[in-house]
Amino acid sequence: MKILDRAHISKTVQEFLETRRPVGAIRAKLDYGFRYYKQSVELIEIRPKFNGKPGKTEHAFAKATYVKTNGIWKIYWMRGNLKWHPYLPSTVRSLQAFLKLVNEDKNGCFFG
Repeated sequence: MKILDRAHISKTVQEFLETRRPVGAIRAKLDYGFRYYKQSVELIEIRPKFNGKPGKTEHAFAKATYVKTNGIWKIYWMRGNLKWHPYLPSTVRSLQAFLKLVNEDKNGCFFG
């Protein structure tokens, strides 16, 4: 991804996450974010560490990987075994379509 592409992706994903983030008082216990990994965008859940230890834990729950040769995004979800599995439908043509699928969560894979 080019830097310009990353800036556009960052803005698009941040706008989406603002619609899903809990109210301010709850964000210390549950929040959402994202990260890049090569050609992928991962949506993550952010929570405090267990047992009162300092710091936060991040758990990825949705991933879209851009396939430049086909101009598509492959969609994955994180199962309980901590492995990525294809989501159905498995591809979309845009990042916005990926975020729409995540938001709808028809299969209960992303937000339960």
